[in-house]
Amino acid sequence: MPGFSDRDRGRDRGYGGAPRFGGSRGGPPQGKFGNPGERLRKKHWNLDELPKFEKNFYQEHPDVTRRPAQEVEQYRRTKEVTVKGRDCPNPMLKFHEASFPTYVMDVITKQNFTDPTPIQSQGWPLALSGKDMVGIAQTGSGKTLAYLLPAIVHINHQPFLEHGDGPICLVLAPTRELAQQVQQVAAEYGRASRLKSTCIYGGAPKGPQIRDLERGVEICIATPGRLIDFLEVGKTNLRRCTYLVLDEADRMLDMGFEPQIRKIVDQIRPDRQTLMWSATWPKEVRQLAEDFLKDYVQINVGALQLSANHNILQIVDVCNDGEKDDKLLRLLEEIMSEKENKTIIFVETKRRCDDLTRRMRRDGWPAMGIHGDKSQQERDWVLNEFKYGKAPILIATDVASRGLDVEDVKFVINYDYPNSSEDYIHRIGRTARSQKTGTAYTFFTPGNMKQASDLISVLREANQAINPKLIQMVEDRGGKFNWSFKGGKRWL
Repeated sequence: MPGFSDRDRGRDRGYGGAPRFGGSRGGPPQGKFGNPGERLRKKHWNLDELPKFEKNFYQEHPDVTRRPAQEVEQYRRTKEVTVKGRDCPNPMLKFHEASFPTYVMDVITKQNFTDPTPIQSQGWPLALSGKDMVGIAQTGSGKTLAYLLPAIVHINHQPFLEHGDGPICLVLAPTRELAQQVQQVAAEYGRASRLKSTCIYGGAPKGPQIRDLERGVEICIATPGRLIDFLEVGKTNLRRCTYLVLDEADRMLDMGFEPQIRKIVDQIRPDRQTLMWSATWPKEVRQLAEDFLKDYVQINVGALQLSANHNILQIVDVCNDGEKDDKLLRLLEEIMSEKENKTIIFVETKRRCDDLTRRMRRDGWPAMGIHGDKSQQERDWVLNEFKYGKAPILIATDVASRGLDVEDVKFVINYDYPNSSEDYIHRIGRTARSQKTGTAYTFFTPGNMKQASDLISVLREANQAINPKLIQMVEDRGGKFNWSFKGGKRWL
């Protein structure tokens, strides 16, 4: 991604910035990243020679056809669904209107879902009709099923895999946590139709992943780096891939994966169906959509501007770095006295994560840490302990800000403010999942001053009270903005 420096990439490695608890300033080791995919050659496709395949399986349900235009518009308006592009089908408001195969409907029924989420209602008819699409929605909005269920229908209409064939559906995801989460859903729904899936990610042994690929899988969920490794050495191929999903595209670009994504997409036939999903819509993601998608329809659920879940109470404490520890301890004493107290504390670097976890455990707090240098086995164990409440405090770098799906997180604490407002929104979005409420506390220091204006915009959009010290910061920098707001929530 243009302007994405090695120092930014090193943020979660414990490099860059000035750690408070020992260590020194610096960048990642030279040559750490190399040039992944340099041995891959861009394929030049002759569509006349490629086997033909079908991708439009959509037959509009009679209930959808009969639904009056005013009712459709009212649904979209109520659910904040906006559509941009040509020939977008009407949304499905009930599961039966999707006409999924019985084996898919049986799994949906077991889950006790009542109605499709807005991104599913509008996304399913688009995906089933074989169109390229962009879906913009908050995390936790049901997008995984929005692309996986049409993928299952798509795969079941293709010829069976033969020996040596790669996957038919490829899902690219930014982190192994998200990849594993998608894999769990794929396994649950694919099992009924005897579809095989696998999860390919770094930080785990290659052997079992290679064996899965060699046996043949219809669905492959992968992080870009590990998939490129396997493509380069010929352990898999994308000749059969006709359904491509880019999940959390904005996060993948934030993490510097754009060159790898482009090399992977060069290995896939250009007449594939491509679905891109993102929580935000910055210009870099728009450019990726223009490059990879053809005649696409964009669905947006929620406000088009940067916005946070309105069910989250956002409290900003403007303070100095030296005050953070005392403030954190006072906050945790208050939180741990609550009945529901599951809490994620976000920090900037791996070093700080380890240091804070060690000090808190020494003082008797039930805390555990997670970051990118932990082994997969340890990460899985820590997440399990947190998910089931055995360790209700999780200290994490941004590796956990997306793809971590724990329903009952009640509090998020930003010990260190993130590098962007998008990351702030994704972090605090770990609480208030599925219409629940939650609270986000943020320590905001003079070092974060350049983010103050964006944070005020997010707070104002969500009708939160704005700390006067934040307003003062923007005014001190010579900024101007309209800071009127509604609501009477508190600040520290």
